Amino acid sequence: MATTATPVKAKKRCCKDSPRCKRCPVVLKRLSGEGVAERVDKRHYLLSPDLTKKQLKTARKR
Repeated sequence: MATTATPVKAKKRCCKDSPRCKRCPVVLKRLSGEGVAERVDKRHYLLSPDLTKKQLKTARKR
């Protein structure tokens, strides 16, 4: 069974909430810096299937 990357479209602006939402551009940029998300174009990202809940939680933290 092959796992594929999950496509995600970022929101236009960060809502500056705490914790940040999963589609926030800041969160997706942090995840791409860690190497678990790949930026396709300006607002589209591909999330790696080996993204852990802990990585997502730390990227959303303020």
